[in-house]
Amino acid sequence: MRLTSALKTLAITFALSASGVALAQGGGGGNGEEMKKAEAAVRAQDNAKSLGTDLTPKLPPATVPADPQNIWDLDLSSGGRVRIQLRPDIAPNHVERIKELTRQGFYNGLKFHRVIPGFMAQGGDPKGDGTGGSTLPDLKAEFNPMPHLRGTLSMARAQGEDSANSQFFIVLLPRMQLDKKYTVFGRVIEGIQYVDAIHQGEPPADPTVILQASIESDGKPPVTAAPPPPPAPPVSIIDTPAPKKVAPKKK
Repeated sequence: MRLTSALKTLAITFALSASGVALAQGGGGGNGEEMKKAEAAVRAQDNAKSLGTDLTPKLPPATVPADPQNIWDLDLSSGGRVRIQLRPDIAPNHVERIKELTRQGFYNGLKFHRVIPGFMAQGGDPKGDGTGGSTLPDLKAEFNPMPHLRGTLSMARAQGEDSANSQFFIVLLPRMQLDKKYTVFGRVIEGIQYVDAIHQGEPPADPTVILQASIESDGKPPVTAAPPPPPAPPVSIIDTPAPKKVAPKKK
């Protein structure tokens, strides 16, 4: 019996050693406890391998290097050019949609139809009333961990999560309650002052227009609004004296 027990112990020890587990040396009565710990360590190691060694969820980087192929330029009638870094690493399908519509010229001439102070500026609707979209199919949501901070570019949608199409909004002040409910796909990196200058209202009385939307790698120069015509010179009315009556000559 002792020989059989010794052989079993030797076999287990050999198996554990082959699995890369180092057994702590000990004598006598502690050997059984050490064996249990070693077996548990082997099981944990196998589980870690099957699940992947790094179980910590990985968050996308807060910023990425500026890449002209993923910078969306908006030339606004309220000012200059707004440069937006698109994020295909977190919302590839939404970024692809924006690029496709932009290169079609879809956004040129569209208005910001809903602009709420301290909240957001929304555009991208060809109808101009919040009910329109492109002829392309709606997008499946790509909700991600990126927060809705000042300058965040996010996709507008209807009640359904998978109803985004062409409309977007730019956040004016942080709105964390929108996180993971709307798809973030970019953020303003330059020209936020022109976003602040977008005319407010639902709808605005004098809406700001996207003069040109372009992908920066396409190399389109900025488009500016035509200056208003100079005011007409004031019309001055000059009083002309009445002609003097000439008395008839006496004969």
